[in-house]
Amino acid sequence: MELRHLRYFVAVADAGSLTVAAEQKLHTSQPSLSRQIRDLEQEVGVQLINRSAHGIELTSAGKAFLDHARTALLQAEAAKEAAVRSAHLVKPTFALGFLSGSEIGLLPEVRRILTGEYPGIDIRLSSDFSPALAKALMRGKLEAAFMRPEEHMGDLAWKRVRTDPLIYVFPSDHRFASQQAIAPQDIAGEAFLLPSNTSPAVRRVVLDYFARAGVDLKPEHEVHNVVHAISMIASTRAVMLLPAYTKGYLPESVTSRPAQGEVPTLDLIIAYQKANNSPILKLLLASVGKLAGLAA
Repeated sequence: MELRHLRYFVAVADAGSLTVAAEQKLHTSQPSLSRQIRDLEQEVGVQLINRSAHGIELTSAGKAFLDHARTALLQAEAAKEAAVRSAHLVKPTFALGFLSGSEIGLLPEVRRILTGEYPGIDIRLSSDFSPALAKALMRGKLEAAFMRPEEHMGDLAWKRVRTDPLIYVFPSDHRFASQQAIAPQDIAGEAFLLPSNTSPAVRRVVLDYFARAGVDLKPEHEVHNVVHAISMIASTRAVMLLPAYTKGYLPESVTSRPAQGEVPTLDLIIAYQKANNSPILKLLLASVGKLAGLAA
């Protein structure tokens, strides 16, 4: 089985059409692509695609094969990039990702740990949403990342760094400012903001928290990051649940209170590829205990 067969199959599955995949994605002829797919099916030993005049549809075997094909292509790309990096390295390097905002508290200690053992190390930093960090890890573009647990992490391993409680955030002159803590039922009738799918882990925790409390959540807007959240809270006078470390970002016009009763929480983890035997990674993993108490 060749990698090109996997690439062809994934392109067809994504396009939903042999013709579209051939002309727009693979720049080959449709008959040639059909032969390649038939060759793949013959080698696998089962039918992967049902063909009709309306397009293609993956069989149950094809759907199962698709996830593994994607992973194999990502791993092949990671292997290539690792080989290229290795051939050009003249000093220790480590590609490290951070959930946007988390580097403020973590990076100084991470840098101290790594430079203490590797004085000339080049730490290549990235800051992004957790789904993007997970994808970069699977592709070999990062060696480790401080991020949220994601539902689709492939073969990534991870270690918990700390658990962040969520807090209610709202305008400083809001009626909630007179309360010591906020119950989920208190938000009835309040404008509420929800994290968008750019932060799926936070979104899941928030939705699960209100569902367990029996609150029918009807968010008025979705926000994409902490800066957007604070701006929307101040401008729309809405309420939102955010990780507690965001208190350090709040202007005077916005304040916060803890949750009353059950406190929703969210883990911050360090994720990495299971097969990565880098001594730099091992040093960082062994030092997680030193990072656990650091707030962002």
